[in-house]
Amino acid sequence: MSSDLDTLARRTLSRVLRDHPDPASLDLGENLVETYGITSLNKVLFLTSLCKAADVGLDNFTEDDLAGMRTLGNVVDALRPHTPLKG
Repeated sequence: MSSDLDTLARRTLSRVLRDHPDPASLDLGENLVETYGITSLNKVLFLTSLCKAADVGLDNFTEDDLAGMRTLGNVVDALRPHTPLKG
């Protein structure tokens, strides 16, 4: 498992996207829906997989928290305080 939360998030997102882009090409500031075309189901799969990989319980987040995770950067910022990973 990566020790860098940004890298882990990019890799996890790449796996759920249809074209599986290079994780390094994913921009933390881009909108997950508008730019990457992530569906609601894929967002759930992405967040579930990322939380599991980062050892963060989904119970740390409310529905409003999840709705506010519009960019990859939002996701990383939300997980960072709850993760034992550095970065």
